[in-house]
Amino acid sequence: MLRATTRNLSTSARVSKALPSSLVLARESGAPIDVHPEVEQALAENRPLVALETTIVTHGMPYPVNLETARSVERNVRSVGAIPATIGVIGGRVKIGLEPAQLEYLADVHTNPGSVKLSRRDIAAAISLKKDGGTTCSATLIFAALAGIKVFATGGLGGVHRGGQDSMDISADLQELTRCSVGLVSAGVKSILDIGRTLEYLETLGVPVLTYGETQDFPAFYTPRSGFKSPWRVNDPATAANVLLTQERLGMANGALFGVPIPESYAVVGEELQKAVEQAIRESHENGMNKRGKEVTPWLLDRVRELTEGKSLASNVALIENTALKGAQIAVAYADLVKQESGHVTIANVPVNIHREETPVPAKLVVVGSAAVDVISQANATFNGDTSRGVHSTSPGSVTVHLGGVGRNVAEAAHRTLGTSMSTTLLVSSIGDDSFGRLLHEEMGRIGMRTDGLVTSPTARSAVCNMVLDSTGNLIGGVADMDIIRSLEPENVTSQIAQNNPTLVSMDANLSPEVLKALVQHCSVANIRTFFEPTSVIKSISILPAIAAALQSTPGRTPITFASPNLLELAELYRSSRMDPWELTGYDHWWKTVDDFSIGTDFRLSLEQLARRSASDDESDKRKLSFLVEQGTAQMAINLLPFFEHLVVKCGDLGVLIAMRIPRDRPTAWIGERKDVGRRQLVVHGKTGTLVLKHYPAHVVHPESIVSVTGAGDTLVGSVLATLVEKPLAFDDPVLLDKAVYLAQTAATQTLRCSFAVSPSLST
Repeated sequence: MLRATTRNLSTSARVSKALPSSLVLARESGAPIDVHPEVEQALAENRPLVALETTIVTHGMPYPVNLETARSVERNVRSVGAIPATIGVIGGRVKIGLEPAQLEYLADVHTNPGSVKLSRRDIAAAISLKKDGGTTCSATLIFAALAGIKVFATGGLGGVHRGGQDSMDISADLQELTRCSVGLVSAGVKSILDIGRTLEYLETLGVPVLTYGETQDFPAFYTPRSGFKSPWRVNDPATAANVLLTQERLGMANGALFGVPIPESYAVVGEELQKAVEQAIRESHENGMNKRGKEVTPWLLDRVRELTEGKSLASNVALIENTALKGAQIAVAYADLVKQESGHVTIANVPVNIHREETPVPAKLVVVGSAAVDVISQANATFNGDTSRGVHSTSPGSVTVHLGGVGRNVAEAAHRTLGTSMSTTLLVSSIGDDSFGRLLHEEMGRIGMRTDGLVTSPTARSAVCNMVLDSTGNLIGGVADMDIIRSLEPENVTSQIAQNNPTLVSMDANLSPEVLKALVQHCSVANIRTFFEPTSVIKSISILPAIAAALQSTPGRTPITFASPNLLELAELYRSSRMDPWELTGYDHWWKTVDDFSIGTDFRLSLEQLARRSASDDESDKRKLSFLVEQGTAQMAINLLPFFEHLVVKCGDLGVLIAMRIPRDRPTAWIGERKDVGRRQLVVHGKTGTLVLKHYPAHVVHPESIVSVTGAGDTLVGSVLATLVEKPLAFDDPVLLDKAVYLAQTAATQTLRCSFAVSPSLST
């Protein structure tokens, strides 16, 4: 049985007012309900909460997508200052708020296939029989109302099934909305249902239906428009929250339905998905599945997923992430309204970390690198695109300010992935004693990041990158004032590492060669693993003096544990490592390591086979992996493994290439692996270890959904670091490596879809 880990609350986070009476009474009567400490604290202090269901986790999506979606949904809720309360049943006990391990337990349906789908009728029986279960909309509404949680975000509401006028097959979700005073935020009604009759039935029940969007079109799950209109429309969190509060004031016991259209970028594919829905419904009538009760919906969704070759899954993920974000915004607004009424000052829009100790605990991950402020100026579309007319003058447009810097981005991504309630990640960087430095310090604190590693320089200017874009987003020019990171002294860095004794240290190429050398040397002596982010082609070779020094001081030992170059940086590292003044390939360690790989004709033939494979799983993408051979990418990566034990090569829209060397004295699961071109992996068992080369296709991202490419690579690195903190031997296991890369690529695509350097939706 899983147990929730004990968390300490600081003095300032003590319970300050009574919990909802319904929850108190349930507990006093001995009801098997466990409220997560963070959720209980939020209830006591009237902080914004969003209830989340778990049927999506246990029955709605395949593993590991179900787990990642649940995590990303929780991150979206936290990104605007609300707290997720994911609800499920484990061992016959209702959990209002789940620990990460509990969420993983429910999501791993292969290990735990006995989870049941819980509606109102199933709750008592499942609890009595000590079952595990995922809560449907109706069950989640019940427990949310019991706990006093006013907002519940989900994917799609149940409703009247097609032919329901004859079969009377109507989801319990609808009736539950008459009993539970909760705002249900969804992407409308599942498109497999009879949306028109569902809306009519909700009208009969007296449940308010409101579209949360620009028009009164009621959404249809995969598409923004169902062909039906909602009787009401709202388009901002405050108005939606006021609807819920007004019902509360009037003593109305029913809830309200807010229909949030799926993002418009999914509308076109939604039309295609709807055709698959119609086919799946026809098949369900032909094979009798339509008469199988609660088994119908999972079967239909699975069948749609099959017919669309997974496209429906991407839309499913997008719509639930979107409703979670909108639901969180409504929850924040609701908490604000309640606090304003009671005369309290609201801080709900700040993601507060109530578990942070007064004295920072030792960090498991130390990231050393640049922290900067990005100022982006973009001109409006004036002068019909003739930018010359704006020369020597100001132009109307927009100016946005975001936190940036490679080290800071990587640290934020790792921090958000690991969880904002943890002090696991420490950024060591330099800032100036100026307004930009104070902005960095304050904003990092607002999102829960540690700031005790920031070194303030009284004379240097904080790093600022000012970019000017034209109306189409192309870079016109700019100024990068980044010299402050070079003022960071080796002792500033090594003292932080000695104080924290982390398991992993990440460094980027913005650091001076002296600091990099000190870092590599200190970590080698302390037996701490290292991760190098090359940052840019020009700066990437700044690590080479540190590698040369390490090869001289500790012969036979690989200086850097991990590195994450892109294709251009990889080529530059390879070229420069063979040239003066370093000539790293002249060291005995390089010759011995490469020779021990025992690479022969079989490997070269297999590599040529791999190079002929498609670079993508998208059949419409005709590009091949030819760059592995034609550009020498595989050869360069292998030749750098004596210096970097693991290479995570960022290939942009061509995916990710992993090249690594595993010493034989470290037994791993790779010992039983062999080459498998079909799985895009080559494995060679050499004299003293194993060589692995494995390619992962890029996740498909529709160009119209890309907002900014800035920070996607940093986010990928931060996610990999987070995995290595939680599972230090992830690269030693093929399955864990696959998961690590999948999670990293998913995180990077989330950042591509937002304007920030790191997507706030990564937060857990």
